[in-house]
Amino acid sequence: MCFYRGRHEELKDFFSQEDGIVFCNDVCSVTEVLGHECNPDQWRLFIDSSKVSLKVVLIHNRNRFLSVPLAHAANMKESYESMKLLLGKIKYDEFKWKLFGDLNVVALLLGMQLGYTKYCCYLCEWDSRDKKNHYVNILRPKRTSLMPGEKNVVNPPLVPSEKIYLPLLHIKLGLMKNFVKGRDKTGRGFEYLRNKFPNVSDAKIKEGIFTGPPDQGTDARQTVR
Repeated sequence: MCFYRGRHEELKDFFSQEDGIVFCNDVCSVTEVLGHECNPDQWRLFIDSSKVSLKVVLIHNRNRFLSVPLAHAANMKESYESMKLLLGKIKYDEFKWKLFGDLNVVALLLGMQLGYTKYCCYLCEWDSRDKKNHYVNILRPKRTSLMPGEKNVVNPPLVPSEKIYLPLLHIKLGLMKNFVKGRDKTGRGFEYLRNKFPNVSDAKIKEGIFTGPPDQGTDARQTVR
C-alpha cells in the first residue's frame, strides 16, 4: 500500500497546473522514466471528454505499452478554444503526433463548424443535405483546403488534416447505419432487424439508429454487435 501511495512522486515534477489544466510539461522525460523511447512516430494522441472533464492521452501505436496521460481538465467543455489551449500546453507543435478522437473532436481540431452543416467532411465535399443522391452518387469532389469562411470552416485548423486518424468505432456505426438505410424495407433482411430489436421504434430502425437516447420503454443497452 505504501508503494501505491507514493508511486506518483517520481513523475509529479513533470506535470504543471495552469488555467485549470493539469498537463505534462516534459513529455520526453516522462516516457524515459516509464522506459519508452520518446519517438512521436510510435505514439498517437487521443483527445476526448465526458460531462465533467477533458483529457489527453498518448497511446502506443501497437498497444504494447500502457497509455500515458498528458493533460486533464475538469469542467472544461469541448470547444475550439479548449483544444487550442490543450495543444499549446503539451507542446504539440514540437512533437506533431498523429491524433484521433470522436468526430466532434476531429471537427474542432480542424476548425470546422459543428451541427447539421452542409459540408461536414474534411476529406471531401460531401453534401449532407443532398439526400436523394446519398446512395446513388458514390464519388464526391476532394476537399482541397480548409479555408476559414468556406464550406463550413470557421477557424484555422489546429493540426494538419493528414495527422488525423479516422475513429474506427464511428466508421463501423456509420457503415451499419448506411447498410440498414439501404435495405429493402419490405424484404426479409429488414424484417429480421425489426424482430431482432423489438424495443426499438420503427422510425429508428428505418434510419439505422441503434444507439443514443432510448425511446420510451426502450432498453438503452440495445446495440448492434
